[in-house]
Amino acid sequence: MDAPLIEIAHLSKSYRRGDQVIPVLSDITFDIAAGEFLALIGPSGSGKSTLLNCIAGIDAVDAGAVVIAGTDITGLTEGALASWRSRHVGFIFQFYNLIPVLSALENVELPLLLTSLSARERREHALAALAAVGLPDRTDHKPSQLSGGQQQRVAIARAIVTDPDIIVADEPTGDLDRQSAADIMALLGQLNSQLKKTIVMVTHDPRAAEAAHLVRELDKGELRVAH
Repeated sequence: MDAPLIEIAHLSKSYRRGDQVIPVLSDITFDIAAGEFLALIGPSGSGKSTLLNCIAGIDAVDAGAVVIAGTDITGLTEGALASWRSRHVGFIFQFYNLIPVLSALENVELPLLLTSLSARERREHALAALAAVGLPDRTDHKPSQLSGGQQQRVAIARAIVTDPDIIVADEPTGDLDRQSAADIMALLGQLNSQLKKTIVMVTHDPRAAEAAHLVRELDKGELRVAH
């Protein structure tokens, strides 16, 4: 058996609000295999996005380990963690987080500015990523000239342009109409099945969760298998 790509062991996380300590995640332990498509569901405030951010190395944990491809990211310095994220994680957000003054191509190129690629190589990679999400003819369009579904496709192209090991998606269909949401989930399914991308997705949408191989539910900071 191959080792899991993501190993989470006894992870706990809380936030401070004044003198109060508010627990968010409590003793979370589970593995995610390479090539898995996992949906995290649960009520608001259950800790879904916090868990996603811990896996992505955005939020520090209070206790426990997050080991990804053999590296315990909880032990990395801030600088090492930023470098690790840029190489290994692609991010998809509910509200796209595109830069309004940049074209689709320029938005997709952004993560590549941290690499040693030449300008020509960056452009080639970005064009390939836009083609992969079905937008080869929208390279020069600004976000305001694109529909919500098209903006999310640009955001997905930006997430895959560095060829990351893991894609983390926080409510990727939350701001889309039903048809656009279905199209985006079909695209994520293709990235998972064809490019073998490991995807960890937070969603409130039962239809989006159905696209995942495995669904885990968080409730009051504790984890259970939904199906």
